[in-house]
Amino acid sequence: MTSPATTQTADAAETAGRWTTVCRGGDLLAERGAAALIGERQVAVFRTFDGSLFAVDNRDPFTGVQVLARGIVGSRGDAPIVALPLHKQVFDLRTGACLDDPEVSVASYPVRERAGLVEIWTPGP
Repeated sequence: MTSPATTQTADAAETAGRWTTVCRGGDLLAERGAAALIGERQVAVFRTFDGSLFAVDNRDPFTGVQVLARGIVGSRGDAPIVALPLHKQVFDLRTGACLDDPEVSVASYPVRERAGLVEIWTPGP
């Protein structure tokens, strides 16, 4: 049984953001990115070789161009990464942190696959 406090917390979390379906799971190729538009926000979504899903902002913070989905996917140590296609700065797909410049990052988003559909959680209305 769910306690009232748990229900209120879950309700508040749902109003603070939402899950949006962006594609079918089978549409995402391993080690490739795809861009999705959620409202006004462009998000880059990735599936790694082990089947994990990641989502980060698609906007390159160095140039302002929407290109992260076209980056080179791989790993650095145990971190799944994407390297920007223009200047090759590397971002950790788990956190959005730039591994080459610790003062720069992109937003990362929770992502899940349910009933064969990929969903991304974004904050806001």
